[in-house]
Order: sequence, then structure tokens, then C-alpha cells
Amino acid sequence: MSVLVTGGAGYIGSHVVRLLQQRGTEVVVVDDLSNGRVERVGGAAVVEVDLGTDAAVPALERAFTEHGVDAVVHFAARKQVGESVARPARYWSQNVGGTANLLQAMETAGVGKLVFSSSAATYGAPDSPVVREDGPAEPINPYGQTKLVGEWMTRAAGTAWGLRAANLRYFNVAGAGWDDLGDSAVMNLIPIVFSALDAGQAPAVFGDDYPTPDGTCIRDYVHVLDLAQAHLAALDHLATDERPYDTFNVGTGAGASVLEVLAEVRAVTGVDVDPVVHARRAGDPPQLVADVERITSTLGWSATKDLHDIVTSAWEAWRR
Repeated sequence: MSVLVTGGAGYIGSHVVRLLQQRGTEVVVVDDLSNGRVERVGGAAVVEVDLGTDAAVPALERAFTEHGVDAVVHFAARKQVGESVARPARYWSQNVGGTANLLQAMETAGVGKLVFSSSAATYGAPDSPVVREDGPAEPINPYGQTKLVGEWMTRAAGTAWGLRAANLRYFNVAGAGWDDLGDSAVMNLIPIVFSALDAGQAPAVFGDDYPTPDGTCIRDYVHVLDLAQAHLAALDHLATDERPYDTFNVGTGAGASVLEVLAEVRAVTGVDVDPVVHARRAGDPPQLVADVERITSTLGWSATKDLHDIVTSAWEAWRR
């Protein structure tokens, strides 16, 4: 079996690449290297191309043929909520256009299995404190909209030419499976806090007036290594004939507020963490926590690590 991983040199993708390699699978990485690093991929073949460009389809078709690719894990996308609100056209072009190019190349090459990196942002600002996959999907920012459209596209390809797809709706991913694969992009909460501490600055909290117990946003934090294992479970699932669902939440089923995360950072690092509160950011829902019954019962996957594990592993990788 050979698996092509788009965005495989990035934070989450590199964890999946390493797990695949550990179980003896040949891996091909496609990445534009805007955030990814070649040293993360452990000797896997690398095709450097931006999926949103005209060059993507022929480059993908060549990679599929030359490496005998059987399946794809698709991470490559832009993922910042605030940036998507400010630059929506860029997100539609990159995320939707890139997925369209990938699906076109897969159809031409006859590659029929795909695990798609979706997001809990597809839910928008749900009324329920815990969200299920069969609940309303009403994204409130362009990032979430592009991910929902990506799910529609994989489903349409299944109807049109038989694609087998699993759409994994990630909740907040953090931590590190290995010290050399930590999240270094400083785009998510925990590395943002670490970066502020290194600079001797107070970390920023965006909004303390949400309808939550301490006024800050609540999120379901899932360890990146648990998330990576979910991708392997999804790939294995696509080889089976009984596939009642194509969309799965990937989370822990428990939420933590921004202030609770900062308290855990304080406990792990021993550094005083006194935040500065700013106004809310556009497009941030008050609370997103996963109902994980479907992925547990269907794929046999469940998270094994908690917030302490996440912050500890992230801090060790950050110090490295």
C-alpha cells in the first residue's frame, strides 16, 4: 500500500506520515512548504506544489502513477479563522480549489480512497454544548464554509465515480507525539502562549464575556498523536464494505476554557501566566465540544491523552 499525504510536511501531516512509515507503508508527501519542513517527513518522497495552482493536477497524476498510490490523506489547506474572515477569496481559492484539483487527479488516476481533513468549524456556533455529526452544520466563517464544501465534494465524488471518503472533523489539535514534530507555526493557542512567554509578554485572551463559566471560549483539545491515529483507523475503515458513515468528530468529548488551558500551562511550565484580555475575534463560537460516540463505535478509536499530556508534550517539543 502506498499513501499520498498532502500537507504531509506540516504539523499534523508529519505525525500521520511517521505513523504510516512505522507500520511499513510507503508515503509520498505533497506540500508547498509554506509552513511545512522537509526534515519532518523521514525520507518520504516529496512533491513540492501548491494544490491551488494549475500545476497541481499533472503533478498529482504523475505522483499517483510513479508511486502506485492507493489512498490519499488530505491536509493541505489554509486554516486560520481570523484570516479567513479578512481574506475569504484566498480561502475559497486555496481550500476549495485545491480539493477540487486533488479530486480531479484522483479520478483520472483511479485512486479511490480519501481521508479528508475537515473541521469542527463546520458546526458554526451550535446551540448544543456537545455537537453530533448529524446536527446542523452552519459555519460562521469562511474557513468553516470551505471545509463543509470539501465534505460535499468528497460525497459528490462518491456518487459520481465511487470515491470512498472519510471526513474527519477535528476539534482543537495540540501537543506533540515526538519532540521534533511540535507545532512551531505559532498559529494555535498553546504555541502562541509559549511564544509570548519566551518574549516576556502577557498572552492574549480574545474575549472574556462569552456565555461560558469563566467567560472565555471552551474548546475540545485533542492530542495530535491521538488525531494521527484516527487517520490510520479511517484509512483501514475505507477498505471495508460496511461504511454507514462518512463523517466523524475527532475530539475527547470534554471541553476546556482558554483560562483553564492557561492554568495548565502555568502548572506545567512553572511560569506565571497572566493574560491580557482583548476584544472577541470575528468568527469565534463560544463553545465547541465533540460527541465522539460515532468514531468510537464505528472506527474503534478514542482519545487516550488529556490536557495535561497535551501541554506537557507541547512544552517539551517547544523547548527542544
